[in-house]
Amino acid sequence: MFRFRPLLAVALCTAAAMATSCQSPTSASETVNVNDYVTAVTTPSTALAVDTTDGRTYRVVRGNNQADEVLPFKYTTTFAMTLTVTSKATDKSVDLKFPLTITAATGKVQQASGGIVTPPTGGEVEHYDSIILGTSSSTIGAVNGSVTITFQVWYTLPNARKEAVVTENVSFKDNDGKTFTRSVDVVVAP
Repeated sequence: MFRFRPLLAVALCTAAAMATSCQSPTSASETVNVNDYVTAVTTPSTALAVDTTDGRTYRVVRGNNQADEVLPFKYTTTFAMTLTVTSKATDKSVDLKFPLTITAATGKVQQASGGIVTPPTGGEVEHYDSIILGTSSSTIGAVNGSVTITFQVWYTLPNARKEAVVTENVSFKDNDGKTFTRSVDVVVAP
């Protein structure tokens, strides 16, 4: 944020007053990133995938008068995410009003190599599904409050490997109706 030092502001105002009337300086717009006021820690920090054995499936739509296929997911992973709201949430530029309510959590899985997303080619897509296994709460009542959400994710990737990046998007609403979303990437080890 652009701020004048008091003596500089007086000097500029005095100089401007000689020529015209003195005007307040405009401050540069400040972009606030949600990562500045909502921190995220995942446990484990790198998730591990295992072969799935629970029979969870996904549908592949074939089209062109071909029958759809129902296939089992190849891999599953489980991790917990702790989201904490810092004191920056009450700064003038953010100005959240507590309590904060979690309104949604959505996930996406992308194939990766070395933690870097490697999009599929040739029209292939990642297949995935996720659920919330448990949560410590659906609200955060005050600054430095937190909530822990445990996710289970199933997936099958076009490259047939385990390594992936899971992006979980957690949406919030404050007590005045202001909404925001915190996105967290979780690397899944090969």
